[in-house]
Amino acid sequence: MLIRKAALKFRLYGGKVIDPHNQLEGNFDILVENGKIARVTPTGSTPKAPPESGVENIDVSGKIVVPGLIDMHVHLREPGFEYKETIQTGSRAAAAGGFSSICCMPNTNPVNDSSSVTEYILNKAETGGWVNVFPIGAISKGLRGESLAEIGELKEAGVVAISDDGNPVMNSNLMRRALEYAKVFDLPVIPHCEDKDLSGEGLINEGFISTITGLPGIPAAAEAVMVARDIALAELTGWRLHIAHVSTAGAVRFIREAKARGVAVTAEATPHHFSLTEEAVKDYDTNTKVNPPLRSGKDLDAVKEGLNDGTIDVIASDHAPQSSVEKELEFESAENGIIGLETELSLSLKLVADGILSLSDVIAKLTINPARILRLPKGTLSEGADADISVIDLEQSWLVDPSKFNSKSRNTPFNHWELKGRAVMTIVGGKIVMRDGVIQE
Repeated sequence: MLIRKAALKFRLYGGKVIDPHNQLEGNFDILVENGKIARVTPTGSTPKAPPESGVENIDVSGKIVVPGLIDMHVHLREPGFEYKETIQTGSRAAAAGGFSSICCMPNTNPVNDSSSVTEYILNKAETGGWVNVFPIGAISKGLRGESLAEIGELKEAGVVAISDDGNPVMNSNLMRRALEYAKVFDLPVIPHCEDKDLSGEGLINEGFISTITGLPGIPAAAEAVMVARDIALAELTGWRLHIAHVSTAGAVRFIREAKARGVAVTAEATPHHFSLTEEAVKDYDTNTKVNPPLRSGKDLDAVKEGLNDGTIDVIASDHAPQSSVEKELEFESAENGIIGLETELSLSLKLVADGILSLSDVIAKLTINPARILRLPKGTLSEGADADISVIDLEQSWLVDPSKFNSKSRNTPFNHWELKGRAVMTIVGGKIVMRDGVIQE
């Protein structure tokens, strides 16, 4: 990876450590050696290392120190759409946002439905990336929903899950087979839950706003119906299902009920679905055009409740870069998508300020929960683990300015929002890749 100027051995001292995996919360110092976490000791129990030891002492007093953040739902666009984002620029955005690991969706060109594309992504991430990149392979060939991709080949090449994100698998029998084959190869299935027959040509949430704007609507039931179907198929096959970008009260209810029955289902929500409602679309700002669409206040409240009670396990950005060519158009013609890697943490921390989640819960949904779902050896500050670490300043206020983003694209609806809380250091495999907001070239 393009990681330079990194100490081989350093000690983070004075910070408050929050590690949900180990149920650790308090003031601890962390010694990093050779890319691994060597020791975690109570602050003050060991003296600072002398200069001759070769250990850099890094003062993180007043900050929180957590396992490296993980975003399990990112679109890096490469190969095929490098004018929107590349593995290098997308991973820079991740590092800037405090993320040490990201998982990239397969809707590239060519689609990641073969080992050759998976290997290309991994090679590009190794030589030009800034964080750990884990590819997600396609459920169906070409994302067309007609026949299964070579799931075993994809697993062998290195994918950590399968998904046709952006395209629902409308054929129920194909979805059943996907779950059965995924079970054989121990891969979770991540569906895009949308009944295309219900959503049709819709552009925004169906309701009052679609009526007054004249924009065709997508009923909330289009999501809920497919969530219910996929839960039924997960129950039938006995395999792990992860529902992407939950946006409706109906979907939250179905997931909650399924979990109560013991179905192996998990779910994620995006910051834009718990921070914005369909009201944001009234001015026809194409940066608010996303799929699933921004929903009603009732849906937003249900998503927050699902995050609060554990129905929704993960916060993920669905980082979807689009260039000005796709966004500076009439609403009907603009592409869907919001970038999120550089605002995700701050918007998630707002859930703490609003009393929806504890700080430890937010960190769990950004670390150990996605790691467990994808079975990644990440999301922990255990001694001997990879030294993937994020340092966060909870008090730092900042103004969102897309022109300063590391992402290649600028399509955010949060322009000019004042947010509080920001990553000030990102460490990947013991290498400092971001420090005080600056990528370490």
